[in-house]
Amino acid sequence: MGYLTLSGLLVPSHVAAVAKTARYNARVFLAPFWDEIFTQDTERKQTRAEAEAACAAMRETYTALGYEITELPYADIGSRGDFVCKQLVI
Repeated sequence: MGYLTLSGLLVPSHVAAVAKTARYNARVFLAPFWDEIFTQDTERKQTRAEAEAACAAMRETYTALGYEITELPYADIGSRGDFVCKQLVI
């Protein structure tokens, strides 16, 4: 839904309905845009502005769907993994 909105496309009603009812958990983890590690390569084609907008669209979409957002810390991958594991133990 976030990427459809970001692309200026309408979210089909059946997609919106499923997003509201087929939930795995009340909480989602969001990797925020991180300027210091932003890069473009053959796999990551978004511009800086597009990457920032994508993060904002995901946050808005998750919020609108009633999810609790837990933002990942600006840290190395091991620390981020540890953070997620600690959050899941609660």
